[in-house]
This record gives sequence, structure tokens and C-alpha cells, in this order.
Amino acid sequence: MNRREWTLATAALATLPGLALAQAAGAEPREGRDYIVLDKKVPTEAPAGKVEVIEFFWYSCPHCNAFEPTLESWIKAAPADVAVRRVPVAFRADFQPQQKLFYTLEALKKVDEFQVKVFNAVHRERQPLNTDDAIIAWAVKQGFERAKFTEIYQSFSVATKLRQAVQLQDAYKVEGVPSLGIGGRFYTDGTLAGSMERALQVTNFLIERVRKNR
Repeated sequence: MNRREWTLATAALATLPGLALAQAAGAEPREGRDYIVLDKKVPTEAPAGKVEVIEFFWYSCPHCNAFEPTLESWIKAAPADVAVRRVPVAFRADFQPQQKLFYTLEALKKVDEFQVKVFNAVHRERQPLNTDDAIIAWAVKQGFERAKFTEIYQSFSVATKLRQAVQLQDAYKVEGVPSLGIGGRFYTDGTLAGSMERALQVTNFLIERVRKNR
């Protein structure tokens, strides 16, 4: 299936027991099975001496929502030389409003406070945050000043971030979400690794590889 035609059903494969058993937790990750080595190294934004890990996600993805607490715990326990950043994907044009929401929150330095709140709004409260109007109305209810939020949401800088996000997901050959890019060199996800918990184990392995090959 073409990755542009990827659906949430694809990500569900990561939970199949047979696949999880095939990816034994104690086995060393293998290229082509647990992760992919990129043909071309992707530039990173991490400071010198740090290993960048990117989470590719989509607010409306139930698997991203389920993965969020596990990811947060992993981030808190990550070594000091690991720099984590999030990149919202856009497999279709209708993903863009949520991309703009994320980058607006980032510009306002509110991602840490609102990342889980957005997931909860979509998956627990069943709010359809999939259009510009719906997102701006939701933001105002959260206490954001409408004019300021809208200005940033519709800004050139946010539009630039959207283009860069798509370029990055293409460079990493993202097949679905949630997924992880490591050090500008490697890609893994729940389908490859067997589960997202296993994908984090693979990520730890790949972080060490990046360290050794600096």
C-alpha cells in the first residue's frame, strides 16, 4: 500500500500477537526488520553532541493518543544527550489544520501544557478539531486570545513549518504514525518493531549506534 494511502488499519498491525512474538524483546534489533537505514542522511536540528529523536504523529490518530503516555515517560527518562522533537504529519491536505494547531502551540511555547489536552479533546471529548474554524474556536475556549492565536495560526512562519514537516516526513519515508526518526539516519515504527514499546527499545539501540558513529 502506498504510504499516501496509509490508513489507521495499517498501524493496527503493530498490535497483532504473532508479529509481537516474532519481534522477541530480547533480540537485538535487525536492519530491515526492526528499523530502516535511510538512503540519505537527514539534517537534524539537535545541538552539537546531541542525538535527535523525532516522533511523527497526528492528533486524530488513536494509536498516537495511546502512545503519548509511554512516550512521555520515555522522554523523561532519556539521557541528557537525547533531543526529542515532535513533527505532525500530513498524509492528506485535511491533516493541515492540526499541523497548524501544533505549530501555533509551539510558537506560543504551550506544547507541553496542551499536547495531552488536544489528544483528549479529539479522543475523549470527541471534538472535531479538523478545520481552522473548529480549532480556533477550541483555542479561545482554552483561554487563548482569538486575535493573537489566529494571527500566528495563519502566519507565514507556521505555513513554512508545515512545508518543512512534509519534507521531513518524506525524507524519513514515514509509513504511518506514530513513528520515530533517529539521528537523521534511522526510521522505526510499531509495524516494523512489533509494537511502539518495542520501537522505543529499537530507538535506544539506534541512539547508541549514532553515538558510536559520530
